Amino acid sequence: MPRKREKGTRAPNGASTIYKGKDGYWHGRVTVGVRDDGKPDRRHIKRVKEADATRAVRELEKLRDRGQMRKPGQPWTVEQWLTHWLDTIAAPSVRYKTLAYYRTAIVKYLVPGIGAHKVDRLEPEHIEKLYARLRKDGAQPATLQQIHRTLRAALNEATRRGRIGRNPILPVKSPPVIEKEIEPLSAADAQAVLTTAADRRNGARWAVALSLGLRQGEALGLKWPDIEIMWQHGCGEADPCGVLTAADCPARQPTGTLTVRRALQRQSWQHGCDPAKPCGRKRGAECPTRHSGGLVVVEPKSRAGRRVLSLPTPLVWALLAHRETQDIERKRAAQLWQDDRWVFTQPTGQPIDPRADYDEWKALLTAAGVREARLHDARHTAATMLLVLNVPSRTVMDLMGWSQLSMTQRYQHVPDQLRRDVADKLGRLLWVADGGEDDTGTASAPVAPV
Repeated sequence: MPRKREKGTRAPNGASTIYKGKDGYWHGRVTVGVRDDGKPDRRHIKRVKEADATRAVRELEKLRDRGQMRKPGQPWTVEQWLTHWLDTIAAPSVRYKTLAYYRTAIVKYLVPGIGAHKVDRLEPEHIEKLYARLRKDGAQPATLQQIHRTLRAALNEATRRGRIGRNPILPVKSPPVIEKEIEPLSAADAQAVLTTAADRRNGARWAVALSLGLRQGEALGLKWPDIEIMWQHGCGEADPCGVLTAADCPARQPTGTLTVRRALQRQSWQHGCDPAKPCGRKRGAECPTRHSGGLVVVEPKSRAGRRVLSLPTPLVWALLAHRETQDIERKRAAQLWQDDRWVFTQPTGQPIDPRADYDEWKALLTAAGVREARLHDARHTAATMLLVLNVPSRTVMDLMGWSQLSMTQRYQHVPDQLRRDVADKLGRLLWVADGGEDDTGTASAPVAPV
């Protein structure tokens, strides 16, 4: 017989109920919130035994109390959620390269691997088995890391939005990645590169890279209005030149600033044809109505990326010489010159493609007799030089365009020169020569050899 309350009493609003229906099953109903239309969100369970129904009701109540109830309605599959998250949530808020990173992980690995699961029934073991299969098929650690980060971002958002009550990726360990040891260029190698670059076209490009540490897109996105050059008197106070304007001083010296306002990026072409009537071309670059591809001007990587940098005097001289050379090229190109005021250009004034820029870096290293290095290692080199100069970390953040102090640990490396200086100081402090003075200026007795 179904349970009945005492005559004249009723359960309080929102209370859970358990009862036996006319169909012979035990039913449970739990109020877990309010639907979008304002009506109570009552979840229903049905079990053969009363004890099973009671346990199920208690579980629903625990999920409700922890705020882990999924939204009402038919649960999405992992494929449906990942597709929605990528196109609707991530796309408007992340940069192009990040979106491409996510898309590759979803389309190539996650959807074929676990896309058919209901997103609210995805288990940590499903994810771990996917990683194991991919690892067995030869996937690189960096690829597994890419997949894990993408899935984690998507499931975190599903949890925040109530699509799932429990995030299945939390217990899953992130696939380990052994990062390659990065070795910045030494001061001698950097000097060799700058000496060789001085005789090459757009040689100032590499002076900017090694002294300021600009990202590739930031350097290629520079325009002449971003560079402000001023003149200062170079004559001494004891022997002034007598000229009022510093620009007319025979010994004038330049000073300047550079403002990072944009970055230049090459993006893949997207199909512009109607999905209902596709053009039949596999690549977006071949679509007759392609869009959003080629060289694209984008915002700096972060808010901290928009920054003003003071220029070393030798770099100002290099930029002035570069501008004179560019003026000659402009006259030579005549009507073919496209004057968008880019600092580093092709012979016709067009911006430089990042791939061509990378190839020039490799050729420059070979010509300078310097070891193999990535273009991004120039940024590591600039950050490490700031470490050698004992520049405070907060200032380094500002100069390099970082928003987190932890980036200094990633980009600054202790060079051999700094290790040698420390070793020499330790030697002078602990092993003082016969009757000599230590670093404090105090005479000390000789130390017996070890």
